[in-house]
Amino acid sequence: MPEVLVISGKGGTGKTSLTGAFACLAGEELVLCDLDVDAPDLHLILEPRPVRNEDFYSGVEAEIDPAGCDGCGTCAEVCRFEAVAPREDGTYRVDPLRCEGCSVCAHFCPTETISLKQPHCGRWHISETRVGPMVHAQLFPGQENSGKLVALLRQQARELADEKGIGLILSDGPPGVGCPVISSLSGTHLAVGVTEPTLSGLHDLKRVLELCRHFKVPTMVVINKYDLNPEVSDQIEEFCRGGGIPLAGRIPFDPAFGEAIVQGKTAGEWLPPDKRRPLEDAWQAVRQRLRELEAGAKD
Repeated sequence: MPEVLVISGKGGTGKTSLTGAFACLAGEELVLCDLDVDAPDLHLILEPRPVRNEDFYSGVEAEIDPAGCDGCGTCAEVCRFEAVAPREDGTYRVDPLRCEGCSVCAHFCPTETISLKQPHCGRWHISETRVGPMVHAQLFPGQENSGKLVALLRQQARELADEKGIGLILSDGPPGVGCPVISSLSGTHLAVGVTEPTLSGLHDLKRVLELCRHFKVPTMVVINKYDLNPEVSDQIEEFCRGGGIPLAGRIPFDPAFGEAIVQGKTAGEWLPPDKRRPLEDAWQAVRQRLRELEAGAKD
């Protein structure tokens, strides 16, 4: 099952806007997946209607039963993260924001009143949208294990595509190059890097493309708002050409992109036909590259 992942190397490049536009312009049924579980926003322009809601539990967290705690303080002494503190009644409690789940306190507790549990970290959903089914999630503030949740979403997207007989998964990836991005990239058939014509944009594009190269994921690049700085856009294109990375497209700056978001629409729906052409051409380039990769895999 082919998976196309839209990534950026940094936030604010227009990655989500491009993903939404691609979904509307694809002209084929696909499964959408929002893998930015820390700060998802694809739902803002696609208005998903949830059909399945699930809790996400992950990690390990210590919990002290006050009824069995005799206030000896052993747990506080052995906790190197200073996550254990006394209550007013002399018993002890665990601060979940400091606890690293190492279980040392539970091991040394003489009364065996400390248990380990999986904290409730967030929720994930399968929804219907006007452009097809969508898998998405939201971690609670401060929660970890975003990479594990990303892997779960990708698995659910594949199962949903199999169930519905859909032949393509389009994912909006997390920004940056951290754990959630690595989890998003593993096994992906094609990554589309979205960048902007700034020196920081080029720097972060190089980092994420290096990550793709490490995991042997084929890549393409889209330069968004290319006409705001043609000189740097040319530098980006030259860098891609030197690295043998196909350029999927150059999208001009247009305030209508922002207007589309305000109206809760994708750029593919909101822009007039003549202004949609660069987006359509970029998607066709991505689709053609995916067909070439599929043909090469069969050979």
